[in-house]
Amino acid sequence: MSSKSATAPESLLDELQTTLAHGTVARRVETLRRVTDLFINGSVDYSDQQIGLFDDVFQCLLDHIESSAKALLANRLAPIDTAPPRTIRTLAFDDLIEVAGPVLAQSTRLDDETLIETARSKSQAHLLAISTRKALSGAVTDVLVLRGNDEVIQSTVNNPGAEFTERGYTRLVSRAEGDDDLSTCVGLRPNIPRHLYLKLVAKASDTVRQRLEAANPQQAKDIPTAVKEATRRARSAPSAVTRDTTIAHALVKSLFQDGRLDEFQLASFAEAGKFDETNASLAALANVAVAVAENMMIETRAEGVMILAKVSGLSWSTVRAIINLRDEISGSEPTDLQACKETYERLRPSTAQQVLRFHRMQQSAPAA
Repeated sequence: MSSKSATAPESLLDELQTTLAHGTVARRVETLRRVTDLFINGSVDYSDQQIGLFDDVFQCLLDHIESSAKALLANRLAPIDTAPPRTIRTLAFDDLIEVAGPVLAQSTRLDDETLIETARSKSQAHLLAISTRKALSGAVTDVLVLRGNDEVIQSTVNNPGAEFTERGYTRLVSRAEGDDDLSTCVGLRPNIPRHLYLKLVAKASDTVRQRLEAANPQQAKDIPTAVKEATRRARSAPSAVTRDTTIAHALVKSLFQDGRLDEFQLASFAEAGKFDETNASLAALANVAVAVAENMMIETRAEGVMILAKVSGLSWSTVRAIINLRDEISGSEPTDLQACKETYERLRPSTAQQVLRFHRMQQSAPAA
């Protein structure tokens, strides 16, 4: 880069002072255009210090130009990875979507903290722009799912670069009830947790089930079975078994075979919010199939958990951790833990075994 271009931002600061003090609106816009051209033409070669000088110039101009000029600046800077960061942030927080939209949708200069702050405080149009970014972390989609309207939700779910936390998926399953298009999109997400997929399918319409079957022809034979079992709370859909679920089950099986699966390990899984590991561990300790335990774990009330726990000889503190995990992933009202504790302490192991035998028979009935 030549010395002339290296000193360009500094010389522009002098010109800027004159423009802001005595220039017309047209002159200010022309100065903005020249500064933008200069930056774009050399953006790859500028040092961080020089980019900082451009940031100062843009910041001064942004306070003295009209919205249409800001919108033009946003469109030109949004695709540039080295764009002045403070300027990008200022544009992102503009109330006008014409100004904020381009950078919210494209700029790599915006970190998750900024995107979350914007999503929490700005309009649905701002949220919609964020939802179209090439990549979205679970922390960002959590806010979009919580605050977004139907259009924002649909756009976020349809974004292949979007990640979702378990909390986000829980909200999506709840939002999808009665909405065939959203139910289909959520059901086709590759990483939806298995227990939430089961809840989605159990409440889905025939139209959604047909769409899922058509979208997964290689697993078409599994869809009716998954629906049938989910609606009966039976509960194991091969088409919904994600890679993470498979890994979790394999881990628990290995721990059990090595004699290293105990109550402490189960409690650790529950306290860490790991549903698949917790469910598989409870199944192993209670000596039941994973599908049986899963059925009892996703029941609306906590009796199923207490039955499995009593058969496994678990302490109340571990049972409480499992119930808290269920409440967290379901997004439902907190369980009355005191009432559950009293019930658990009264429950006899022999009674729990009898109820568990009933659940085993109910699980095997469809196959029979």
